[in-house]
Amino acid sequence: MTDSPKETPAEAVVAMVDHVLGLAATWIAWDGKPAQVDDRVYTPHKAIRRVADHLVDHLAELEARLVGEAPQPDRWHASTSTTEADLAPFTQEDLDEARSRLTRLARIWANRLATLTEDQLDDSPGEGWTFRELATHLKGSTYYADAVGRQA
Repeated sequence: MTDSPKETPAEAVVAMVDHVLGLAATWIAWDGKPAQVDDRVYTPHKAIRRVADHLVDHLAELEARLVGEAPQPDRWHASTSTTEADLAPFTQEDLDEARSRLTRLARIWANRLATLTEDQLDDSPGEGWTFRELATHLKGSTYYADAVGRQA
């Protein structure tokens, strides 16, 4: 048996979004009770919002660093905030919107990462994680969807 090839940074981001959307497909059956995980509350809408915000935040960081700018400071409320919109029922239309939004963001990431050389991925300009490390970090965004989990 041979080892499978190592996952590329682009594949890592796409796989994360695929995982999130796989769980999200079950959230139409969500009972409306927020999940308590660690010291936070999670709902389907909040999980989608957090994944999208995470992708946007680090994409802005990557793009700024590529052109020699300092990334804008992160001012997200992140997981500490649960909005009224986060508590709404999760409908088929919400799933369709999440698929469109997250799939597009994953493609933007995959396309951008695919243009970078191995050296650029591992020796990124400016301060912060390398771009390969950013992609690996983004893979951890499954946490938000996993907090809600698969719904019956």
